[in-house]
Amino acid sequence: MNEVRFVIVDDAIFMRTLLKRMIEEEENYKVVGEARNGYEAIQQAKKHNPDIITMDITMPDMDGITAVKEILAVCPGVKIIMVSAMGQQSIVIDAIKSGARDFIVKPFEKSRVLQAIKNVLSL
Repeated sequence: MNEVRFVIVDDAIFMRTLLKRMIEEEENYKVVGEARNGYEAIQQAKKHNPDIITMDITMPDMDGITAVKEILAVCPGVKIIMVSAMGQQSIVIDAIKSGARDFIVKPFEKSRVLQAIKNVLSL
C-alpha cells in the first residue's frame, strides 16, 4: 500500500498534535503538513497535495467551510474530513455539501478517526 499523506488543520495545537499522533501510529500514514486556519490550509494543500485533510470548522481568519471550497478548487482529488465540536451538525451538513467527505466530532476517539479515514479512502 502506498503512503497516505495528511494535512491537519486546527487552530488548537493540542488538537493537531493529538490527531497527528493517532494518524502516524498507523502504518503507511504520514502527516506532511499542519495549518492553524483556512488560509494556511490552502497553502499546505498546494504545497503538499495530500491525500486527506482533516479540517476544523471554527478557526480565526478563514473558517473550515470556506477553506474546503478553496482547497477543492486547487486540489480536486483531496478528500476532506471535517472536525467539528458538538452542536455543529448543521455546519457539518454545509461542509458535506461543499465537498467534504466525512466528519469526526470532538472529543474524538481513535477508532472513529481511523474509520473516517477508511471511509474516505474507499470513495
